[in-house]
Amino acid sequence: MADKDESKTSEYPEVTSGAGWNPQIGDPVDPRPSEERRPIEGQIVDNREPIVIKQGGGAMRGLFWLVASIGLVVALVLGAKTIGLFPGLKNPFAQEQTDRSGPALLKSVQDLNQFVAAEGNFQVIVDVQKDRKYIPDFLLNERILFVAAGSVEVYVDFASIGQGAVKESEDRRTAEINLPAPQLRPVRIDNDHSYVYQEDRGVFNRIGDAFSSDPNRLQEVYKLAEQKIGDAAKDAGLQKRAEDNTRKMLQQFLAALGYTSVTVNFAAA
Repeated sequence: MADKDESKTSEYPEVTSGAGWNPQIGDPVDPRPSEERRPIEGQIVDNREPIVIKQGGGAMRGLFWLVASIGLVVALVLGAKTIGLFPGLKNPFAQEQTDRSGPALLKSVQDLNQFVAAEGNFQVIVDVQKDRKYIPDFLLNERILFVAAGSVEVYVDFASIGQGAVKESEDRRTAEINLPAPQLRPVRIDNDHSYVYQEDRGVFNRIGDAFSSDPNRLQEVYKLAEQKIGDAAKDAGLQKRAEDNTRKMLQQFLAALGYTSVTVNFAAA
């Protein structure tokens, strides 16, 4: 009888609840602590499907930290270079320019017997606009304001002096020289001081630029600037100034040779 009472009063094992475990009546009790009853990948529990533990985001986190590390290095290098912390440190991200142009080719050589007697420097604002009638400018319009700086030289061509152009007295004290009229050289545009001040283009013009580009778009503007500067040089009295400068130069030169009277005549322009 004592044994029978002892079996009835035997101590039951302690039941503890764990995450994801819902005990049912008749289920075997696992006496292990809850931290030891964690599911293991591939383990079959209660005849159910194997447990699969998914671990995601590791690759993305690695990529994030890689990008962040590179950005930090770049920021430190640029910051140290900016504040002058390392004067001898070269910026590894500095922009570099590579010139792959070929050597200049000499095509011809020409001897010049010209005396540049005067030079004029000019500046002109070229305002060119191209639009279509009855179409608003914001749709189809091309307008450019170009500030052009250029120069024009005036020269006397001594190579064209013919026989008998120089007359002198028997005592070599008096001389008379007949020269051709001074001429204007082509206009030279100064690219260092010429620039586009403003450029307006319509919507359709900008769309066209996105599909095709015209590298010679400013060529017409340059030609117009050259024409305007050339016309201004003709009206600036440069030829008269060139005659005076040439006459003065020859008189001083021949006076050093012993001539007391030198007359210089120019042909009509």
